[in-house]
Amino acid sequence: MNTHLPFCLKFIVTGYFVLFGVISFSQTVPKEFKLAIVQMYVEPGNLEKNLSNAGQLIREAAANKADVILLPEVMDLGWTHPSAKEFAYAIPDGKTCQQLCRMAKANHVYLCCGMVEKDGSAIYNSAVIIDNKGKVLIKHRKLNELDIAHDLYAQGDRLGVCSTPWGTFGLMICADGTAKDHVLARSLGYMGADVILSPSSWAVPPDHDNLKDPYGKTWFDAYIPVASEFALWIVSASNVGPVTEGPWKNWKCIGCSMVIGPDGKEKLIGPYGEKAEKILYCTIKPTPRPARGTGWYNFSPEK
Repeated sequence: MNTHLPFCLKFIVTGYFVLFGVISFSQTVPKEFKLAIVQMYVEPGNLEKNLSNAGQLIREAAANKADVILLPEVMDLGWTHPSAKEFAYAIPDGKTCQQLCRMAKANHVYLCCGMVEKDGSAIYNSAVIIDNKGKVLIKHRKLNELDIAHDLYAQGDRLGVCSTPWGTFGLMICADGTAKDHVLARSLGYMGADVILSPSSWAVPPDHDNLKDPYGKTWFDAYIPVASEFALWIVSASNVGPVTEGPWKNWKCIGCSMVIGPDGKEKLIGPYGEKAEKILYCTIKPTPRPARGTGWYNFSPEK
C-alpha cells in the first residue's frame, strides 16, 4: 500500500491541521466579560428579605448587561448568625440554592455567592458558582474559617476550579485568602484559575475610624502577591450592614469590595460604610497568555 500522499492531498491535510490548531487555540482564549460586584446589604437572620434583595440587585446587574455577578459571603443570613441552625439548606437541592439557581437562569447570568449549607448534622459556610442555565458548576466550603466561628460552621476539605466561557474560575471564601503563605489562593493559581472569586464579609469594631485607619490592607497584602505571581485576577465582594449576633456582635460590615489585577495592582475598590450598598461594574478583556495558555486579562473600570 502506498503510504505517500499526493502533493495536493498533503496540502489539504496540512491546511486542515493548521486551521484546526488555530481554532483550538482561539477557543482557549477567554472572551471579554462584564463583572458585577454586588456589595449588598445583608440583614442578619432574615433569609426571605436577603433573597428578595439579592434578586432585585441581580436583576439590576443583568439589566446593565453583566455576564457574571458576585455576591458576598453567607449573603442569606449573615456571618455567624445562629439562624443558620434553622435556615441552612442543602446544596444544590435546598431552598436557598434553588432560588438562586432560578435567579441565574431567569436573568441569563453566571452567579457566584456565599450561603450557609446543611449536610446531615453539619452546617458549612459555603459558596457556589452557578451558570446561566441554573446549574451549580462548583461548590466550596470555607477552609480557613476563624476559630471563633467553628462552633457554628464545620470545616471544608477541598478546593476547586471550573471552566466558563470566560476562562477558568477559582472559588474561595473571605479568610481563605489569608491562609498561611496564601497557600489556598496560590493553590487555585496552580490549578489554572484565570480569575479567583471570593465572596466575603468584612467587618470592623464599632469604634473603627476609617479616616485614621483605612480598611483594606489585610486584603491587599493577601491578594497582591498571588495576583502578580500567577498573573490572575482576584475579586472579592463584601456585604454591608450590622452584625447583631455571634462573636462579633455590634460590629459592622463595611463593604470595600475590591478587584486586584494580574499586575498586582488595585483596579477597583467599593465604598466604605455600614449602609454603602452598591453594585460595582468592570469589564475584563482577555488576551493570550502563552506561559499558561489560558488567557490573561486587561482591565477597564466602568462608572
